[in-house]
Amino acid sequence: MANQCKKCRRAGQKLFLKGAKCYTPKCSFIRKPHAPGTSGQTRGKNFRRNASEYGTQMREKQKVKFNYGMRERQFVNYIKEASGKAGVDIADKIFEFLELRLDNAVFRMGLSDSRSKARQIVSHGHVMVNGRRVNIPSYRLRTGDKITIRPQSSEKGIFQDIDITLKKHTPPAWINLDKSSKTGEISGCPAVGEEVGMESSLNTIIEFYSR
Repeated sequence: MANQCKKCRRAGQKLFLKGAKCYTPKCSFIRKPHAPGTSGQTRGKNFRRNASEYGTQMREKQKVKFNYGMRERQFVNYIKEASGKAGVDIADKIFEFLELRLDNAVFRMGLSDSRSKARQIVSHGHVMVNGRRVNIPSYRLRTGDKITIRPQSSEKGIFQDIDITLKKHTPPAWINLDKSSKTGEISGCPAVGEEVGMESSLNTIIEFYSR
């Protein structure tokens, strides 16, 4: 998991990839607020401040990719698909694709405290969609889909304190969450305006791939 911390340091900001630990003094970004390696210590914050337009676009791309745990090809495919749809806001559509991934929805429901843990939960087969076991983190959800914990997995340690966690959790507007049954239903489409700074980041990334 050390690589997760390096991703935050490369991005120049906390991406909260390790859940609760990111809020503690043990967070690597707090202890080492510079890019990994000797050159990162030398350049420090001035390097980020003086980055070129290309460097800024590259950093925004890496930040979003790291945040959602995606590979380059998959991310590019999302951008191509969104760009190929007529009459839509490309940034809004990319955000929709990102948010409606199953691993992200599990995270947004509060079943895990980070997207990386949510990916593990899905990959290990602990989640069901509409009563069917799904172990593909990138599985794209649709309005009306219902997400539940697989009955055989509900007693596993990974969900040990889930009732306490869900009591404090507020999901986004596009997920209807029944905390007693731990069921989430997709009730609408995520909008990029709901996430502070995301629209600007995605527009910067679109410019990067338009070169």
